[in-house]
Amino acid sequence: MGRFFNYKFMLNIFNLLFLICGVLLVVSGCYLYSDTKRVLLSRLLAASSDRLSSLPQPLLFYIALGVVVAGFVAVLAAVVGFWASCLHTYCFLSVYFLSVVVLLLAESVVCLAISLWPHCLGISLDESQMVRALQAHYGVPGQEQFTNAMDLAQARFGCCGMKSSLDYDTSLWRLQNYGQRNWPVPLSCCVLKNAPQPLAYLDPKPANESLCQSLERSSYERERFTESCLPHLDGWYREHYSIFLGACLILALVEFCVLLGIIMSCAGLASQRAALKHSTERTRSQKRGGNTVKSRQILIENIYEPEAELGSTNRQVNSANFNELFAKSRDLYKHRNINGQPTSIDRETQIRNYLV
Repeated sequence: MGRFFNYKFMLNIFNLLFLICGVLLVVSGCYLYSDTKRVLLSRLLAASSDRLSSLPQPLLFYIALGVVVAGFVAVLAAVVGFWASCLHTYCFLSVYFLSVVVLLLAESVVCLAISLWPHCLGISLDESQMVRALQAHYGVPGQEQFTNAMDLAQARFGCCGMKSSLDYDTSLWRLQNYGQRNWPVPLSCCVLKNAPQPLAYLDPKPANESLCQSLERSSYERERFTESCLPHLDGWYREHYSIFLGACLILALVEFCVLLGIIMSCAGLASQRAALKHSTERTRSQKRGGNTVKSRQILIENIYEPEAELGSTNRQVNSANFNELFAKSRDLYKHRNINGQPTSIDRETQIRNYLV
């Protein structure tokens, strides 16, 4: 019983950790979903992929939804685990075990996808592909998400263009005059006076627009960002890559511990039932053996008792005379009348006649 309660205690501890992980997943997913800037910035990661760029929402939007769903499933599985721990039956433990295994497999697939993200999902931060994506999508009607994401990256990281500000010289935004005719770069490439505002990238206000849009480097180098945005995007991607991978590994470790606790709990339950069955059978056999021994002892005492007093005659009957008495007592009902019915003979009278 001590082992059983230890297994049950361990299973409850792992269930509690699993429940905490599920709650953290739900909270993290909701936070990621509400962080519109982070979600919008992930749109640039899928710029070079035709499959991902055709999605109606950025990549982190779907990842946030997946994290929330995984958190709810983990919470429900933990509740089932507590229920299974209280009932402690193979049925609920099996359901809990299967749900944890499914979650563990799903998270393993997610970890593998994150590890091989660029190859599996078609994400590539190749410089030439990112420059082509910028020149083909920025400022083009129907590509507002990409345009806002690029403005956000330039205002946040203090950069201009994927490789340099010259990327805009041959872009559709410049060639098709989607922007003003005399602007060599978007306003988000300029040093902004409203930069502290959260939505400054949607309505950029340069500190000095004329110097920022100047063609002379000596004129715009203080009023325009000159760094490349691609290294900043690569660092941002690696940061989030590490966070997601670490979270998946921690959750997978907790789920592995939960599986270990379930297996140990099942083993404890099996050993407890085996011990209970063994003790029950032993008790029954002891009772059965005790009754048999007692009945045999009584029979032996009755048969082999050396002397017995019968009535008030004070005559002693020993074991040698017992067989004769027993033989005569068997013949009590051998006398039958004319109708074939046994005649009733008084036993006391027969014994008295024997004694006399």
